[in-house]
Amino acid sequence: MDYVALGTTGLQVSRICLGCMSYGEPDRGNQPWSLNKEAAEPFFRQALDAGINFFDTANVYSAGSSEEITGQTLLSMVPREEVVIATKVHGRMRPGPNGQGLSRKAILNEIDNSLTRLGTDYVDLYQIHRWDYDTPIEETLEALHDVVKAGKARYIGASSMHAWQFAQALYLADLNGWTRFVSMQNYYNLLYREQEREMLPLCVDQGVGSIPWSPLARGRLTRPWAAETIRSQNDEFGSSLYTDDDRPIVDAVIDVAGQRGVTPAQVALAWVLSKPGIDSPIVGATKAQHLADAVAAIDLRLDFSEIEALEKNYKPHGVAGYR
Repeated sequence: MDYVALGTTGLQVSRICLGCMSYGEPDRGNQPWSLNKEAAEPFFRQALDAGINFFDTANVYSAGSSEEITGQTLLSMVPREEVVIATKVHGRMRPGPNGQGLSRKAILNEIDNSLTRLGTDYVDLYQIHRWDYDTPIEETLEALHDVVKAGKARYIGASSMHAWQFAQALYLADLNGWTRFVSMQNYYNLLYREQEREMLPLCVDQGVGSIPWSPLARGRLTRPWAAETIRSQNDEFGSSLYTDDDRPIVDAVIDVAGQRGVTPAQVALAWVLSKPGIDSPIVGATKAQHLADAVAAIDLRLDFSEIEALEKNYKPHGVAGYR
């Protein structure tokens, strides 16, 4: 396993992050395809054995049970200091006007709830899951700063938003002496490259690490276009992200993989890993092969002609992933 610093911090993370959205009680929340604790345990062990030390979840995944499974399983296998645990805040966790968002009240309440579910005194990376249009960003930033100063989070990060919003947040943190975002968890893969226009150059310029979610396009880049899975049949959000215009790219991934004698997943992930500013793509796993492919992709180097073949059919997309 290779390790890199997250952005310009001293925090060393594995080149692959295990995304834990797939792990949660199927009867909690709206993810009937998620794996319960017993089914999830082998994937945490496989990840640790492969050298993965970075694990990402969120309070909203499976109504909090993803955090419970992530914390209970990891901390039964390794000492707390050996892993980097990231979680997120923003989504609705309870009824009522203050049951979601990034107000000071919500953040200070939800960090404690997340720590309880994870079974730890702190998270390594606490991220805002989306931009909150109903709360001044200054209020959010100061509350996050207080979370760090209280020792409940080591670093803070952000997720999908407009580049101008992220630039504003970085500026205001610097202006007020508040803790700065060190990472951006953005939606980025061969089927959605709009992040190359503004967000990724901003992150490189500002020394912010990128840990993209859905680098395999929710599995679309790992199988023939018409093939379906249990998740794809129940993933209303995912079905809104792609169109038939994306099919030639999937076909190109399969072609390059065939020529190389590797899996499409390895090719698609190797492409993401080759891009400037990408620190640790977040990969979900519900089969052992998923993690094996992710680890193998680290050593796969695509040449110019292969990258050209993968990129040439891309068509601009409207804003997706957070609108």
